[in-house]
Amino acid sequence: MPVYNKLVRDQILEIIEADGLKYNARILEPQDLLVEVKAKMLEEAKEFHEANNVQESVEELADLLELIHTAIHALGVSYEDLEAIREQKKAKRGGFEKAIYLIDVEDR
Repeated sequence: MPVYNKLVRDQILEIIEADGLKYNARILEPQDLLVEVKAKMLEEAKEFHEANNVQESVEELADLLELIHTAIHALGVSYEDLEAIREQKKAKRGGFEKAIYLIDVEDR
């Protein structure tokens, strides 16, 4: 019996049941949800890193975006709040559009 011990999407249990399989699961407490969302984000980020084509990459980004939505909801923050902070940071420090790769900085 495979052991997963991880956060899964909301309809996974129905999919498992439809396959005629049994499972053990629990609903996470709010304080545990963010811990598991962070772990799942690392898993999805690794899968994005390992993606070999555009389709796989976009699917992994969609998973990360879903986790972002879950995290901000758990934190009591709206997507608009998150976007406003992103825009503030971009205005202050820039985005990543220029694809700058810093190699080193001279010591003082």
